[in-house]
Amino acid sequence: MTRGMIGLIAVFGVLFLLLSSIFIVDEREKALVLQFGQIVKVQEEPGLGFKIPLIQEVVRYDDRIRALDTPETEVTPSDDRRLVVDAFARYRISDVVQFRQAVGVGGLATAESRLAGILNPTIREVLGAEGVTSGTILSADRVVLVNRITTQARARARPLGLEVVDVRLKQTNLPEQNLDATFNRMRAEREREAADEIARGEEAAQRVRAQADRTVVELVSEAQKTADIIRGEADARRNAIFGAAYGADQEFFEFRRSLDAYERGLQGGNSSFVINPSDPFFDYLRSPDAIVE
Repeated sequence: MTRGMIGLIAVFGVLFLLLSSIFIVDEREKALVLQFGQIVKVQEEPGLGFKIPLIQEVVRYDDRIRALDTPETEVTPSDDRRLVVDAFARYRISDVVQFRQAVGVGGLATAESRLAGILNPTIREVLGAEGVTSGTILSADRVVLVNRITTQARARARPLGLEVVDVRLKQTNLPEQNLDATFNRMRAEREREAADEIARGEEAAQRVRAQADRTVVELVSEAQKTADIIRGEADARRNAIFGAAYGADQEFFEFRRSLDAYERGLQGGNSSFVINPSDPFFDYLRSPDAIVE
């Protein structure tokens, strides 16, 4: 091998060692330099870094906020109405050294598994605490409960080198086996409310009808009273007129009354009387002054 060839190989070797000793850390990453599995350097700022080639290695971790969907968790609030909660959490690696020591070579997969093991018990603990009802969980007041879950999960995840940014409840549903019972109960409640409304409507209608009937009776009674008064006043006036006429000419009054009796008795085209001719009823018919047509 010639001296020139050896020199070229040496140049390539030096270049390889130089390139192998340089690594670049992206702004979205944090890096650890390991030597025989031990941490010898932490590179958290973006830019170039240096390591010993062939002896040291670089392990990179994502520094961005990540999302973790937790498995559905069944909780039992204080009112014993079971709920199935579907939640998710956002987290990031806050301490890369502590993270490496906690999860080892498992990386994010191991970290997320252990974080899920923290979140689910925390959700059950907070939502199943004394005084927490299903109504609270399903209402806008659950913000307080979510903040409590976040605070407790953040404290428990800190030894893993993780920072829990927040926890959110995506869905809160009843277990499948309780849906039919809940639906039937809701339908029964609605039917009871409908029956109550119908009963109240019937009661109101009866009151209206009773009031209307009472008003009719009062109006008819008042009209009858007024008619009786008018009729009585008319009869009194008529009697007064008859009395005055009788007092003015008694004979004419008796004559007029007889004519009225004849008119009423001889109505119709085939009227007959069976009566004694000497009866006083025919006094004016027998009178020599009477005119018979």
